Amino acid sequence: MRGIRVAVIGGGQNCEHDVSVASAKSVREALDPAKYEAVALTIGRDGRWHGQDGQVLDTLTSGSLAVALDVLATCDVVLPLVHGPLGEDGTLAGLCALAGVPYVGSPLRAGALAMDKWATKLVAEAVGVRTAKGALVTNASTVDFTGPVVVKPVAAGSSFGVKLVEREEDLEPAVLQALELDDRVLVEEVLDGREIDIAVLDDPDEGRRTGPPLEIRVPGLFDTTVKYDGSAQFVIPAPLADTELKALEDAALRVYEALGCRGLARVDFFLTGDGFVLNEVNTMPGMTAESQVPKMFAATGLSYPDLLDKLVRGAMR
Repeated sequence: MRGIRVAVIGGGQNCEHDVSVASAKSVREALDPAKYEAVALTIGRDGRWHGQDGQVLDTLTSGSLAVALDVLATCDVVLPLVHGPLGEDGTLAGLCALAGVPYVGSPLRAGALAMDKWATKLVAEAVGVRTAKGALVTNASTVDFTGPVVVKPVAAGSSFGVKLVEREEDLEPAVLQALELDDRVLVEEVLDGREIDIAVLDDPDEGRRTGPPLEIRVPGLFDTTVKYDGSAQFVIPAPLADTELKALEDAALRVYEALGCRGLARVDFFLTGDGFVLNEVNTMPGMTAESQVPKMFAATGLSYPDLLDKLVRGAMR
């Protein structure tokens, strides 16, 4: 009997391309070969799809997407690991839904909402979860400085384009840089607090649950450089009082459910003197063995391959 064919999609046409490639490679290598046959598909920076051997999937009669759809039709389930726009934002979920192939992760609507940090703020506030005070801007010249502030693209991940601005003269350049990645930018107040992340998993065996919270300890802003240079310290589980843990879990689940997430998401907060404040929601977080979510669940005894097994089985139910 053949194994379950899992199309593992990485790459993408955004600034998180390399991160997505790393996630996909790690997942392919970790899937249990006794149960699963991993089928590699990679979206190039130019949008063309590549197959197992790295070659573009063009034919004389069809473009690479058409050929990729033929490959997907031979698979039992898709594990889409393209972080960021044209992937995590619901694009791949919509493609899989149209192709009629089960897929791991959130449906189109939830992916689109969660990728849009402004929309996420509106949804969170509507269900009673606090977010940082901020403004949505589309033009650097219209921003009033009330610093210090954090500037971030509305729809980008891995902290690309995120800047801490402490001087008025640095605000416009920071907004212009963020506008290179998106046509909308958030300018938010700087929160004084601990950065605490928590994962929500739709476990096919135990039902929806959270993993242990993770605290990120860095001397300054948790930006793209710090995120991947190994200097950040992850503390699992984050030291929290029982009441704090309950408040964190409740807030994460409220946001997860209000957005319509499915499968898995990482929900990021700041713990301030006034309680938890939502930072953002990642519906397809980094998924290497060293990424935050696998580390969270590993702390409970759930191995990386077993976590992937739960995700795939959950998608196929």
